[in-house]
Amino acid sequence: MSDSKTIVITGVTRGLGLAMARYFATHGHTVIGCGRLASLVAELQQELGSQHAISVVDVTDERAVAAWAEASLAKFGAPDLLLNSAAIINANNSLWNVPTDEFSRVVDINIKGVFHVTKHFAPAMIARQSGVIVNFSSGWGRSTSAEVAPYCATKYAIEGLTLALAAELPSGMAAIPLNPGVIATDMLQSCFGEDASSYPQPAAWAQVACPYLLQLSARHNGRSLSVPM
Repeated sequence: MSDSKTIVITGVTRGLGLAMARYFATHGHTVIGCGRLASLVAELQQELGSQHAISVVDVTDERAVAAWAEASLAKFGAPDLLLNSAAIINANNSLWNVPTDEFSRVVDINIKGVFHVTKHFAPAMIARQSGVIVNFSSGWGRSTSAEVAPYCATKYAIEGLTLALAAELPSGMAAIPLNPGVIATDMLQSCFGEDASSYPQPAAWAQVACPYLLQLSARHNGRSLSVPM
């Protein structure tokens, strides 16, 4: 494809990340993805094929992220689209009953992970003065619900972090906080239980979301957007 893009996706072995990887690969784009579980990474690499690169990376480990970015940039160059989609949610609980280590884990993945990946991929995009960085926010990054305070806090942080980043980027680039909508992922099931199944499945969501992501450009810089489901 003459208009094919190089796309970096975090959290690529589950949920939305997996659905996006499959969509983009099927439609002729190059997928550079990462996930934490080696068995799932190997399965996805085999499924997508050798023209794509799926790596075992824990986004909370900056040294691992730096090595992954260095190898990816050397092979594929700066990405056209960087999708920070890796995230977890706390088990439903009142804030004062959330275990401290669980709170820290949510912060480490949802905020620090985005920082690490952006820190090590963005400079190449800035040097080229083109590319779009999409940090996945949430409806709970713009509103709140009981028992998911840690998750809400991280997604509000992603909104602020991304809008500040947008003000720092050169002309020709964009940073966008994106609310993907309500999708029947494992995270939603942890909150909603069986009711989660009434929402769109990730594969169906990707049919709408991925074309939407591909049309994002510098004119969208600094805008809090939502997938139009």
